[in-house]
Amino acid sequence: MANSSLRGSTIISSRHQLVGVRSASSDSDSFSKSLSFSSPLPNFSLKSSGNTRPLQTKRITPVVRAMEVDISLSPRVNSVKPSKTVAITDQATALVQAGVPVIRLAAGEPDFDTPTVIAEAGMNAIREGYTRYTPNAGTLELRSAICKKLKEENGISYTPDQILVSNGAKQSILQAVLAVCSPGDEVIIPAPFWVSYPEMARLADATPVILPTSISEDFLLDPKLLESKLSEKSRLLIICSPSNPTGSVYPRKLLEQIAQVVARHPRLLVLSDEIYEHIIYAPATHTSFASLPGMWERTLTVNGFSKAFAMTGWRLGYLAGPKHFVAACGKIQSQATSGASSISQKAGVAALGMGYAGGEAVATMVKAFKKRRDYLVQTFGALEGVKISVPQGAFYLFLDFSSYYGTEAEGFGMIKDSESLCRYLLDKGQAAVVPGDAFGDDTCIRISYAASLSTLQAAADKIKDALISLRRAVPV
Repeated sequence: MANSSLRGSTIISSRHQLVGVRSASSDSDSFSKSLSFSSPLPNFSLKSSGNTRPLQTKRITPVVRAMEVDISLSPRVNSVKPSKTVAITDQATALVQAGVPVIRLAAGEPDFDTPTVIAEAGMNAIREGYTRYTPNAGTLELRSAICKKLKEENGISYTPDQILVSNGAKQSILQAVLAVCSPGDEVIIPAPFWVSYPEMARLADATPVILPTSISEDFLLDPKLLESKLSEKSRLLIICSPSNPTGSVYPRKLLEQIAQVVARHPRLLVLSDEIYEHIIYAPATHTSFASLPGMWERTLTVNGFSKAFAMTGWRLGYLAGPKHFVAACGKIQSQATSGASSISQKAGVAALGMGYAGGEAVATMVKAFKKRRDYLVQTFGALEGVKISVPQGAFYLFLDFSSYYGTEAEGFGMIKDSESLCRYLLDKGQAAVVPGDAFGDDTCIRISYAASLSTLQAAADKIKDALISLRRAVPV
């Protein structure tokens, strides 16, 4: 039985060592501080031939080696650029907090409060205990209301199982791209584009194919250019109307021409981003791509509540499309975030109940946006060398300031592109705007007029003063 005693000692000591190794692998710092074995194991006794022998234990001092941590990241993440609009907004916010009076015109966020009827619906949801998980795809109440809205306002018919409610339209777009694109597929994106479109394509291991447009053509895609760039790899065409960042609105006739091109390519789907649908200025009108002949089956329509209803912080958007594609997006959402906020969904139902196109509350906001647009167009249009395409929707002005490139700014340095111009305007004019290269057009900068008219007037004065002080290298 002596071997039995030895065997017991070996087993216990081995277990003791394993505990140390396991702790070291999970948390080497806390392990080295807390694990000292200063208290020996109790003396166990094992009987052998009637004699009792104390079990001898040996103090063990573990050796913990410092190992380098692998800090490499996924190639997919490394291929993605951070959002410049977010970066500039954060920088401007930090300057304001430091006491610098920066005027922030970078973010696309309405300055209006959420309409009272919507806010009350959200508060009532909390009071009534409507604070639990909802179905992954969204409540039947909200999805039914979305179907009704799409039928009456957009002329497209869906059933609730063809609607997926998400935590903002941004999530809806990303999930759509991930669901339909395979590695090597191409995502066709007209430029200027919303900053996230190309990066979402890269996250799906797809290749963004950028098609340029011109300010002289109001930044609208030429169907002939589209046709020339399509191939068997083309999987998704993204159209945003009204557009971020240009405010351009695609007329129905042009969309019909694009639809004819799309129809000749069986693999090609269309993602129609219609988040700015209600922020549109007469005589422009909105056309949903899915309402065009033959396009319902291949269109993924994305919309939401953030812009028109001033609900950016509520994080509520939706996707509408053929059930096969919507179910695939729902599968992704079920493993990512699950359903949207129950409170926000109740508020969304109230928003859709405000009347056609948001009713009087939204019409009042759109009227204010138009007044701001008109002021900025007149103000910057009077500046020498500035080119403007008058926006027909959304709340952005995409201005061509490239005639100022190549100039030397005293105390700052060379203005060589849209990014350096925006840094100059932030430094000298204390106005935060976004460089056009973030949107695929380095000749322009984007100004958001989702701010009060008085704020815009102050910003315009600062920007004008900063520009006038520049020596233009290219005569106009």
